Amino acid sequence: MDIRKYLAEKAETVNEGLKSLLPKEDEYPQTLHKAMHYSLFAGGKRIRPVLVLAASEAVGGDPSNALAVACAFECVHTYSLIHDDLPAIDNDDLRRGRPTCHKAFGEAAAILAGDALLTAAFDLVARTPSKDASLAAKVIRELSRAAGSTGMIGGQMVDIESEGKEISFPVLEYIHIHKTGELILAALRSGAILGGADDLALQKITRYGKSVGLAFQIADDILDVEGASEVTGKPVGGDEKKGKATYPALMGLEESKKRAKELVDIAVSALDGFDSKADPLREIAGFIVARDK
Repeated sequence: MDIRKYLAEKAETVNEGLKSLLPKEDEYPQTLHKAMHYSLFAGGKRIRPVLVLAASEAVGGDPSNALAVACAFECVHTYSLIHDDLPAIDNDDLRRGRPTCHKAFGEAAAILAGDALLTAAFDLVARTPSKDASLAAKVIRELSRAAGSTGMIGGQMVDIESEGKEISFPVLEYIHIHKTGELILAALRSGAILGGADDLALQKITRYGKSVGLAFQIADDILDVEGASEVTGKPVGGDEKKGKATYPALMGLEESKKRAKELVDIAVSALDGFDSKADPLREIAGFIVARDK
């Protein structure tokens, strides 16, 4: 299959969903909603929401029933980027080739835009159409755990505390799994839950998600070393300048590439037993380490 075409089509579906489900850009207070839209529609391949849709499809569900949840995961991801870029955290001026939210709208508006996107995510999950109301509760549990202090935020905290220090491999892996991997895993599990996955299918999707989530962050580390700034949308080498804990810094570039490839192979093998409806997940695993941004 043409995975780039698939991703582009699903990303457009997500974009349309975000536009229809969230407050309009010109709705009062306009500054807040403009800042939210500015960051939401700054580009990107929508990997997390696409994974929601692809996981639902893989287990035999109707992806359209998972669209609101897919949009919720994009809201949480975008909120995390807005806050990551703030002067108190990563202090970045560019995101996807244009000024970061706080550079365009000021720090206060950026903080509130991030807060609003995080809050909107749970509203979106609650509005998900389903004959079984317990499914939304399960998804809220997945999303809140992945985004909270024992998930993404915990990973970000350890990441900040590790800057400029020599750290052990277990700490590095903790950062990567929690800062990036947990939200990706939760996206996959949520899509599978909404698609009606049985226990065995959910276990397989979980094994896939754990490997893909870690591979994704390792690929990001690699891109920061050898990517092109005009492709990644921000200056390369930023991790090294900030003393960030990364796989290339600890293991070297070639070992990092090898580990990412191993994780992709593990992810794909976890889908044994699924039919062709899981092909997008198989292709996405390989795309993650081959992507250019």
